[in-house]
Amino acid sequence: MIKKILIAFFCVAAHGLFAQNGTISPYSYFGIGDQRDNGAVDTQMMGGLSMYGDSIHINLGNPAAYSKLRLTAYTAGLSHKEYRLKTFTEEQNTSVTNLDYLSIGFPIARNAGFGFGIMPYSSVGYTLNSIAQNSSGAEVTNFYEGSGGLNRLYASIGFEPIKNVSLGATINYNFGTLEYQRIQSVEGVQFGTLDDRESRINGYDFKYALNYTPTIKDKYTLYTSVLVNTQGNLVSKNTETLGSFSIANGNNVEVVDVNLDASNLRNTEIKIPTRTTLGLGYGEDKKWFVGAEYSFQQMSKFENAFLGLDNVTYNDASSYALGGYWVPEYRALNGYFNRVTYRAGLRYDVTGMTVNNKEINNFGITFGLGLPLGANFSNLNLGFELGRRGTTDQNLVEESYFKINLGLSLNDRWFRKVKIN
Repeated sequence: MIKKILIAFFCVAAHGLFAQNGTISPYSYFGIGDQRDNGAVDTQMMGGLSMYGDSIHINLGNPAAYSKLRLTAYTAGLSHKEYRLKTFTEEQNTSVTNLDYLSIGFPIARNAGFGFGIMPYSSVGYTLNSIAQNSSGAEVTNFYEGSGGLNRLYASIGFEPIKNVSLGATINYNFGTLEYQRIQSVEGVQFGTLDDRESRINGYDFKYALNYTPTIKDKYTLYTSVLVNTQGNLVSKNTETLGSFSIANGNNVEVVDVNLDASNLRNTEIKIPTRTTLGLGYGEDKKWFVGAEYSFQQMSKFENAFLGLDNVTYNDASSYALGGYWVPEYRALNGYFNRVTYRAGLRYDVTGMTVNNKEINNFGITFGLGLPLGANFSNLNLGFELGRRGTTDQNLVEESYFKINLGLSLNDRWFRKVKIN
């Protein structure tokens, strides 16, 4: 019965995943939008660490961790994010709620597991206004709006060919539509101009993982991890329309399709550079764990010819994460909160994006709880993140945010031996 309920839930929730706008950040104006967190709530709340794996949770960020699965696991995640957007002169509060992932994983052999699912890859969602004066002294108003995003279907496999050494691989299929609009009006002019652009994008990338987890003194475990997310080569089919409209009533006067073939922009390639992550951790199984990760990516090689902008450049990116968990008494028979998993972490992201000659970086503090559900190893993961991105310098926007995460991880056995009397 639980499987039927879960399949129905996954189908309904997947519809919401495709329909949502996952961000309201002005920084989603750049690149392919905001690239979303690719971990489940339990790893996000440890600063986003991806090296740790166990027998009951799906690790969305590290395919080698599938080798640890001993039960079929279903997992889904939701988030709600409150923003305070601040410029040098103004301040605005807003929020967005998202479905973050839907996944299934299960063991396929001794020390081997497989999983698949869907999650957002990037999101575009912004509304911006700018007012300036032209050479004649007339006021020029530009209105910018963007929407859409890319979703990601993935399949992962992980296995342990040698004791304490796990290997894994993931194939990601990314697809979606990005839409951008710019409307300009000039004081005293009867007609305004509009520029609508759309990109339909799809393409693959791969992730490879190596985990080495030797036991120390028969009690502790050393965690080491190497992850390589290969360059994403995305194909973009583009359209653009230009037109004019009446300022008085807003009706379009004339709209024409731009001949993108003449400029070789009808079909373009977006290159997302390779990302490499190194991790090191230490802990006692089902008791405590602490770890750190470092990621780097040559964002200076990012390419998107159709949506190139003059005021943004890309430099090499890096990320730093520190986090861990603690369980007072995993097998406690009395005292529910003795079996709760307490998680916390820090993250700092050098995004590699420079806007108006200012680097755009992100800092976050994470913490959360893993709440046991019944006696079948299922749990509810609740998490929180406080963070800040951007700056008010150079007429930019500083984002302060508070994010609430809710993740459900359910476990079941698909393959039980049935005894017949």
